[in-house]
This record gives sequence, C-alpha cells and structure tokens, in this order.
Amino acid sequence: MENQQTENARSNFIWDAIDRDLAEGRYTKIHTRFPPEPNGYMHIGHCKALIMDFLTAEKYGGLCNLRFDDTNPAKEDMEYVRAIQEDIRWLGFDWTGGLYYASDYYDKCYEIAEDWIKRGLAYVDELSREEMREYRGTLTEPGRNSPWRDRPAEESLDLFRRMRSREFPEGSKTLRMKIDMQSPNIVMRDPAMYRILYKEHWRTGNKWCIYPMYDFSHPIGDALEGISHSMCSLEYEIHRPLYDWVVEHSQNMLPARPRQLEFARLNMTQTVMSKRYLRQLVEGGWVRGWDDPRMPTLSALRRRGYTGSAIRDFVDRIGMSKADSVVDLALLEACVRDDLGEKSPRLMAVLQPLKVVLTNWPEGEKKTLTVENHPDHPEMGTHEITMGREIYIEQDDFMEIPAKKFQRMYPGFEVRLKGAYIVRCDGCEKDAEGRVTQVNCTVDFDSASGTEGANRKIKGKTLHWVPAGEAVPFEARLYEPLLTADVNTETEETEEEESESAVPDKKDFISRLNPDSLTVMRGLAEKAAKDAPVGTTYQFLRTGYFCKDPDSTDALPVFNRTVGLRDSFARQMNK
Repeated sequence: MENQQTENARSNFIWDAIDRDLAEGRYTKIHTRFPPEPNGYMHIGHCKALIMDFLTAEKYGGLCNLRFDDTNPAKEDMEYVRAIQEDIRWLGFDWTGGLYYASDYYDKCYEIAEDWIKRGLAYVDELSREEMREYRGTLTEPGRNSPWRDRPAEESLDLFRRMRSREFPEGSKTLRMKIDMQSPNIVMRDPAMYRILYKEHWRTGNKWCIYPMYDFSHPIGDALEGISHSMCSLEYEIHRPLYDWVVEHSQNMLPARPRQLEFARLNMTQTVMSKRYLRQLVEGGWVRGWDDPRMPTLSALRRRGYTGSAIRDFVDRIGMSKADSVVDLALLEACVRDDLGEKSPRLMAVLQPLKVVLTNWPEGEKKTLTVENHPDHPEMGTHEITMGREIYIEQDDFMEIPAKKFQRMYPGFEVRLKGAYIVRCDGCEKDAEGRVTQVNCTVDFDSASGTEGANRKIKGKTLHWVPAGEAVPFEARLYEPLLTADVNTETEETEEEESESAVPDKKDFISRLNPDSLTVMRGLAEKAAKDAPVGTTYQFLRTGYFCKDPDSTDALPVFNRTVGLRDSFARQMNK
C-alpha cells in the first residue's frame, strides 16, 4: 500500500528542483532526513514535512535518516523519542538511512566552534538576552555591534573553554557567529551558536553544560550525514542564508554540502498546531493526555481510529506549495471517511436506545438473521443477529407527532428494519412525565430480508436496531473540534521564536476551548462489539465510524467516534 501511494503521489516543485539537481549533476544520490525535536508528541502539522522527507527518499530510491534534534535537554524526554518512532512506522515509513541524534555531533560542533573562534568567525558575548535583542535591531533598523564583538580571538577561545568548564552562570555568556550586524536579514546579525545551560542531558548526562543552537547544529548534522536535500517549512526560508553560511565556513571539516528547500507548513482550522500549547493542555489537565482523541497528535488520531493511509492521502491532496494557507478540517475527515468506508465492517448500534415491542411476535420465539459485513465487499462475509419480540432503535427515529417530511417511525407509518422486516408503528407508551418509554409495532412477516416480500415499496426509511436479548451496553465518546469555530489556527514556533519572543503568550487560546469537544453517551450495540480487539473500527450504521478504545473493559466496551458519516452514506442506508 505504501509503495502504491508513493507511485501515485503527485509531483511538486520540490521534486522538480531535485530533478534539476540530478540532471545537472549537483547530486548523484538523494539522501533526506526527518529532524523532530523530542520535546512532545508529533501532531498532524508535522505530517507534511515527515511525509515529504520519507516519500522523497522512496521516490528517488534514496535514503532517509531519522535524526532527533536533542539540543535542549530542559524539555526533552525518551518518552517522546519512542512515540515519534511509533508514529513514523504507523504512517508506513522507516528510517532507511539510520537513526541519529544531534547530540551525536556535539564533539564535532565544539571542534568547529573553536576553529571559528581562531579564524575570527565567532566571539564570546556578554550581553544579556534583553540587551542582545536591543542591539539586534529591527526589520527596518540595522543592528549594532556588541561591545565584545572585537575582543581578541585568544580571549574568546579562553572564555569559551571556561564556559565549558562551568565557570560562569547561565545567561552570562554566549558564543555568537560574527557575520554582519547591518544585514537586512535579521537572522544574519551575529546569531547565537552556544548558550550555557546547566541541565543534565538524557543521552550525554553531565558531559556538557554548553549546548549548540539549532541554526548552528542542524546544518552541521545534515552535512555530516551526507544529506543532499534538507527540506523544511517556509518560516525557515529566511534562515537559508545562515544554513549555507554555516556549511560553507565549515567545509574543511564536513564531507557534504546539502541544499535547503522550503515549503508552506500545514495549518488547519480549529486545530492547535503548537507543541508548546499542546503541552499546556496536557499539563493543565484540559485533556487526558497526549493521546486524548481530541488532540491533533498522531497518537491521539490513531487512538481515535484515524489511519496512516488516510493521513498520507490528506497530505497528497493538499499538495506542496510555497503559499501559506489554512486547510479546512473537513478535508482531513473526508480522507478518513474514504479510507474507512472501504475497510470497516458494518455493525448496528444505538446511542440513545428506545425500546420497541413487536406486539404480534410470538412470546419466546427467536429468529436468526444474516447481515452483510460490508455492502460493497461480499468477501468480507456476513454475521448473524438474533431477533426477538423486543428490540431497540434510536430515540430520534421516533416521533409521536411527526415533523414535516419525517419518514421514520410514527403511529400508522411503516419503516424497514435493516436486514429484517417491515414494521408498522401502532402507538407508544409514556411515563408520568410524558416521556416516551416504549413504542409498539406490528411486524409484516412476509417482508423478511432476502424474500420476495422484502421488495415491497414503502415510504419509510430503513432504520438500524439492536435486539434486546443480546445487545451489549457500551460507552460512546463523541468528539468535536477542540477549538471553537471562530479561532484561527495556532502555529508552531521555531526554537528561536519560542525562546526569544517578546510576547510569549500571543493568544489566550485556553479561553476559546470548545466546551462541547467531548460528549459521552451510553448505548447498545450488537454483541460483536464486546469481543472486538482494541483498535477495531466499525461503521455503526447511520451513525458514523467508531474505534474501540483502550479504556474498554469486559463489562463496558468503549468506542470513540472517529468521524461521522457523509450525507451520501446516510442516504444510501435509508434507501
């Protein structure tokens, strides 16, 4: 399936650029990498870069590395490493070029840093973060040289080595590249290379107390691994001159010269696209964890019942471009429906049960009915359901006084029960508060499914139902978008923006969380729902696609609604 998706993937400007590079002999082999930071779980916004990195390697018969950008030990954890690896495999990929970490190259980064100091390309600065931001200038005003910019190379080298020896407090000194404080590109105004950080690294322990910045370590890692094309999202386009500068000035110590290519990131309506904000939701208890099915993380989508092939189809449909845009969440849901529509067996379940008594059904008699598992795939087989005098339907499928054009169950009207008989509603019973507690119907025994009488034309719809005798109680969890409809998509910050933003809390998105993002209901389903393995997805007829959740117990199966049905599906079921 994955190879077929690779072959059918649409061409794009990235692949056109690679084709030109190969034709011109700039590269002879394609080698890509996916460089996630292990500081949280991957979300749907990461999939565009992930799929492009791995799919490009597959398309050109090349290799793709998985390299964790573990340059910030304050936020990183092995839990996230394992989760990211699981997500990549779930999407159908493998790191054919090998598994690496930015920390693998700490010694080489340090060696290059000392070389730059000796060559006058770097210096130790003592400006505070606030002062550095002030000296940096703005998009319309040039920056100013730091007072320590021209200190002798020998002095900077001594200070840098003492930084490594833990002689100075955090924030007191920074190693910076010496490029151009007058550059119109603000990224090139002497960016930071190293900062002091007294945090134990989960891989290197306490070996280091100075850690390289992303803009310095990332191109070095790419070059050391022989990466041909370093693909990233569009906010890094302004960083490309710096990427090239780092590689160019380290050429005597690096084996390759990668090319950076950028594309527009994935933004989606009503979806949080920032690990920082997602972490806030988890740590604040607004959701039950990184895999809460309301979250946009891949582990959450997998738990909810989304499939890797549907997400790959989604990324292929939105395509690759350099123009920022926001994709409607409905497109992702459509891809999931298309995928599950072909794969998922059908089952009947009612979310709000209403008892129906078939008054002319003989007491104690049972009939075994055979129901198809999928209307379009007979190879998926059938299953049996035992019908008796009492069944349950959805409460919404009955009205004592019908609304205009209501074609479901009401007194004097006939409907068809899926896979069974035509029944006529004769009336209902109510409790003391006037609520309907029971509907009474008469069965047309000559209209059994599969007989000549089943073809009798009626105006009523086909209703799903479950038998009272063998129905299984279950918990249904229904999900809506985590953010209200008027909230713009939250976007991921780069490491620099996240650490140096002058307005750290840009949006109070917590106040705009959707209070109706989760609805829990108790329903009844066919008996197959009880024994289905966790992760099994069914189409509950006329209701939606539901996936069995790990919270399920023998006494109470739990099903997450993956996605609702399209109107066309509902119309088909009601024929």
